[in-house]
Amino acid sequence: MSTYEILDRRFQALIIGHAKLDRLWTGSRWAEGPVYVPAAKSLLWSDIPNDRVLRFDETNGSVSVFESTCGYHNGHARDALGRVIACEHGGRRISRLEPDGRWVGLVDRFEGCRFNSPNDVVVKSDGTVWFSHPTYGIDSEYEGHAGPSEIGASNVYRFDPTSGAVSAVVTNMVRPNGLAFSPDERLLYVAETGATHVPDTPAVIRVYNVAPDGAAVGEGRMFATSPAGFFDGFRLDRNGNIWTSTADAVAVYAPDGTLIGRIPVPEIVSNLTFGGPKRNRLYITAQTSLYAIFVNAHGLA
Repeated sequence: MSTYEILDRRFQALIIGHAKLDRLWTGSRWAEGPVYVPAAKSLLWSDIPNDRVLRFDETNGSVSVFESTCGYHNGHARDALGRVIACEHGGRRISRLEPDGRWVGLVDRFEGCRFNSPNDVVVKSDGTVWFSHPTYGIDSEYEGHAGPSEIGASNVYRFDPTSGAVSAVVTNMVRPNGLAFSPDERLLYVAETGATHVPDTPAVIRVYNVAPDGAAVGEGRMFATSPAGFFDGFRLDRNGNIWTSTADAVAVYAPDGTLIGRIPVPEIVSNLTFGGPKRNRLYITAQTSLYAIFVNAHGLA
């Protein structure tokens, strides 16, 4: 298996030709939701079916259990103070890790109804928390607790920790999944994985213009169609390129929507994030394993 598939010359500027894909650890049932924690020189990620969060220590390469049980965490992010924000399938909520080690619930309901199972999350520069909540954590007992959808839809929400206000910002997708902002936060990208429940739903990333006040988005449009399997989790680099999971690779899209390259991975790719002191190490969660590769690009945070 080659390390890279170069589909556009722009991709050549984003890779290091002699850098190889490393498998750092294996042993998860379904690895998901990586977040880099600079203060701890560590990567945290979820092993959802095993109801635990794992920790990779970049100083010595060791892996340990960071939290178990944890409410079936999925996606993670960091806020401006470096605190970890988590999507909990089990608790059907968004929570935050405080400096004293406590997980504190931030929000678990919209208009009196419990969320389905928060899936992926990003924190905007104004401190608001944006997250998707498809039903994967309540569809069965494998990645959470089976139960009905009280809201009856899968949306993307915006939560303001200062005011406590919650609003539905994306309501026209079947199963919104991964999400991320452009570097200037004028665009919100969201992955659609609705074919798991509604056949023939296109596997796409949609992009939405963010309103000038930063509190809402427009109707959105199709940005990219997956070449293989679903888009799931993704992140952007400082130049606005999208690095996204697909079934068998990390796919990279230029800001204009062109697929410019792929990094094949020998397992089903679920998610990824940038880490390391220079944010130029791409950490990849894929099925049972954690992978990493150094690239010539830098994550936003």
